[in-house]
Amino acid sequence: MAFMSEQLHIPHVLVVDDHREIRDAVTRYLEKNGLRATPAKNATEMDEQLRNGRFDVIVLDVMMPGEDGLSVARRLSAASGPPILMLSALGEDTDRIIGLEIGADDYLVKPFNPRELLARVKAILRRHERLEPLAGELGGRKLSFAGWVLDTDTRKLVREADEHEVSLTSADFKLLIAFLERPRFVLSREQLLDITSGRSADVFDRTIDNQVSRLRRKIEDDPANPKIITTVRAGGYSLAADVREVS
Repeated sequence: MAFMSEQLHIPHVLVVDDHREIRDAVTRYLEKNGLRATPAKNATEMDEQLRNGRFDVIVLDVMMPGEDGLSVARRLSAASGPPILMLSALGEDTDRIIGLEIGADDYLVKPFNPRELLARVKAILRRHERLEPLAGELGGRKLSFAGWVLDTDTRKLVREADEHEVSLTSADFKLLIAFLERPRFVLSREQLLDITSGRSADVFDRTIDNQVSRLRRKIEDDPANPKIITTVRAGGYSLAADVREVS
């Protein structure tokens, strides 16, 4: 007797944009190219869709009435939501850096070529699939380092001395995992960006520097004089601590 093969998962994209023409055109184009796509006109509709379904990527406009895209990205990243491709009509570096720093996976400036948007979405899907084994390899473990304990399942980071808990965004977690897997190794900015986001850096890209600074503010006694995540001149960054598994 023949058995039916398991149905192939078709990635589902949530398209959040207050401009109806853009969100409808993007939705149709993604569906035409083999993806599932659902439109939402604002953050409220997005939240309703997220409650009722599972999405693999969110295409998110920055400039929206009500809760804007940066606020949405910050909230979803803190809750370990789906990866995000941000759309910005401004094209300003500050807008891009803030979006990436708070947890967005990529950005695209309006107006854009639909083929490029499709390529970016597919790249995010590939990167996300590549990152899952990284979390899975450390899944179910509690890792102790420099007076902190990270539960890799719950993403809870607790200071051992007083059980103070620190909230980690998805970007924080990915960056910390990159260091915990490679303690005392010097990691360049380019390596860290590739490990955490799967993309290359340009000359003026300060995304990793901003993310390291934010993580330092959460785990260092004196972020201005870091002892845990140290800067290596002309090299990059290094976790200056041993890592061990605890029960």
